[in-house]
Amino acid sequence: MISRTLSTKITALAQKFQVITLTGPRQSGKTTLVRAAFPHLPYVSLEEPDIRQIALTDPRGFLSNYPAGAILDEVQHTPDLFSYIQGLVDNNRSIQFILTGSSNFLLMEKISQTLAGRAAVLHLLPFSFEELTPSTASYESLIFKGQYPRIYDRDIAPTDFYPSYIQTYVEKDVRMIKNIGDINAFIQFTQLCAGRIGQLINYAGLAYDAGISPNTAKTWVSILESSYILYRLQPYYRNFNKRLVKSSKLYFYDTGVACSLLGIRDEAQVGLHYMKGALFENFIVTDFTKRYAHRGENNQPYFWQDNHGKEIDCVLVDGEKIIPVEIKSGKTMSMSFFDNLRNWQKLASLPNEQGYVVYGGEQSIQTSAGKLVSWRDLKQITI
Repeated sequence: MISRTLSTKITALAQKFQVITLTGPRQSGKTTLVRAAFPHLPYVSLEEPDIRQIALTDPRGFLSNYPAGAILDEVQHTPDLFSYIQGLVDNNRSIQFILTGSSNFLLMEKISQTLAGRAAVLHLLPFSFEELTPSTASYESLIFKGQYPRIYDRDIAPTDFYPSYIQTYVEKDVRMIKNIGDINAFIQFTQLCAGRIGQLINYAGLAYDAGISPNTAKTWVSILESSYILYRLQPYYRNFNKRLVKSSKLYFYDTGVACSLLGIRDEAQVGLHYMKGALFENFIVTDFTKRYAHRGENNQPYFWQDNHGKEIDCVLVDGEKIIPVEIKSGKTMSMSFFDNLRNWQKLASLPNEQGYVVYGGEQSIQTSAGKLVSWRDLKQITI
């Protein structure tokens, strides 16, 4: 088992909260993590039809089998259990429930209704680069392979894993969230989203290309986001006497999923693909997202862009500290990588040493315009 950064936080919070809720994409390692962290608790999978049926029809009787608590896996299948769990933890301070699920929307809706203030909520995403190190693979290989644990645990080829993963996701999670009539149209829409990684979301354009209404496009993006396929990176608002872009950008939680949707069949194709730069940017930005999530922090990266097209790919915020990060897939050093950073530093009145460029090369070096950081040395950017 590869050690997960989140294990430290989840065990610490279990000392303070009777209910721990762990959400994340399917196959991100939630079950493995909680069973290792809480070996004293019985494990129950609510995806098994017979067990789920008992939990649905006789929730009080079902929970009586676990007087000290339990790990309840994929608990979004049995939403009525939440109210009964609330009663149990209110009446017994020694009972502990660990709830996991792959639908963030369904879980958070029930928690806000019944377990607000009683449950700690954490998110487990696929492996971060830090969790996989030391790695000698090229970034093209890691982008193509993605970071889902099962690929590394069982040495499954991405071309075998991801098509099945996407099909299972559509059949289980999408139908649970919303009854979509034309599943093929939804998959095609997801493929269109993969072709827009790193771009400002244009719902009208997406809708036109997919042959659906703009409102349907918004709904489908929300479904993809709530089930951890993609996410919207929000713009960073700060008044630099410029008109700022207010739309969000689109990224995938895993580049392996994106590559599969784009029809990329091997890592060599990544290096030649027209989406190479966008996929590399996705890889880096999402790694910062994972860093926050796996430390249990309610924070996220941002981007900055004005209406003249000047932008910073990633903005990390820690209190009053603001860290701009430009991302370039090129493997050869170039001072032109710092052009947008120089503009930002002038507007924000920030010192040069507070900015970074992450690039596809191997050497990290300090320059007069900021720090040039190899993608392998991403941990040098502390947040």
